Amino acid sequence: MVEYHDLTIRDGCHAISHKLTADMIKKHCLFVEKSKIPVMEIGHGNGLGASSILIGRAALSDVEMISLAKSYLKNTKLSVHVIPGIATIERDIEPAIKLGVDIFRIASHCTEASITKSHIEYLASKGKTVYGALMMCATCPLDVLVSEVEKIKSYGASAVIIMDSTGSFFPKQVEECFKRLSQIGIKLGFHAHNNMGMAVANSLIAIQNGAEIIDATVHGFGAGAGNTPLEVITTIHPSGDINVLEEIEDLEYKTPITKTINILTAKYKLHSVFEQKILESAQKYKVPLAKLVEELGNRKLVAGQEDLVRVIAAQMSEQL
Repeated sequence: MVEYHDLTIRDGCHAISHKLTADMIKKHCLFVEKSKIPVMEIGHGNGLGASSILIGRAALSDVEMISLAKSYLKNTKLSVHVIPGIATIERDIEPAIKLGVDIFRIASHCTEASITKSHIEYLASKGKTVYGALMMCATCPLDVLVSEVEKIKSYGASAVIIMDSTGSFFPKQVEECFKRLSQIGIKLGFHAHNNMGMAVANSLIAIQNGAEIIDATVHGFGAGAGNTPLEVITTIHPSGDINVLEEIEDLEYKTPITKTINILTAKYKLHSVFEQKILESAQKYKVPLAKLVEELGNRKLVAGQEDLVRVIAAQMSEQL
């Protein structure tokens, strides 16, 4: 049976500049409980410890978000996203353990699984459910991805989430990916973005080829062009007693529109979080949008390097 994880109020925080409110948390928790969603993720779009001037200030602290969610959730498990280098064990993970977080997803760039080792081993030693998550997987050769998943398994994670952070995968690639990865012997999940309109198709192909966890959001609400819509994927491929259609109309998340910038970032395999910086820099420095995205893609920028967008745009403007 496929396990659907609702990431609306984590990935969706990118779409609202991380300004998640207490009322939104309450409403969403009541929704997932009534809809019988097994897992809900919460937090700043970039995970624990990410609220900052550089990445974006959250309206609520991690402790406030987690505490509120736990006060409403009775049956649905709570998960959090963790990026080593942003989140630390002492400052961020230990308080989350004490607050009762059920699942920790430790994420890294798809070629840098080794940075997750200490966090995964620590959480496993505490008896917590811990997953690995590999971001930007469409940028990674399959042989390398296999090796990185094997590393995460060796650290003690009980699952690995394959994240198409750029929305660049096509169904055939997803099929090849999961056929290979399913031979490793660890539970697999898939996190799609909808830049090329393939999120639902890719998620279904992942399921058909061994994925047991599928990330989705209400109306696809998420970074850039958004994610796999929860209401669509659970209708096409039902699982357990999940029924989101009776309660979903009470939620006010706007369905993302696939814009030119989303198609360009998918084409050049850039993370969806670059969208706003690219648009602002292209306008400020009078650089053609497509040329700027192409240059950023050629330089293989990864999430966390958003400030370089402005620098590169300024350099390009001097050459025009």
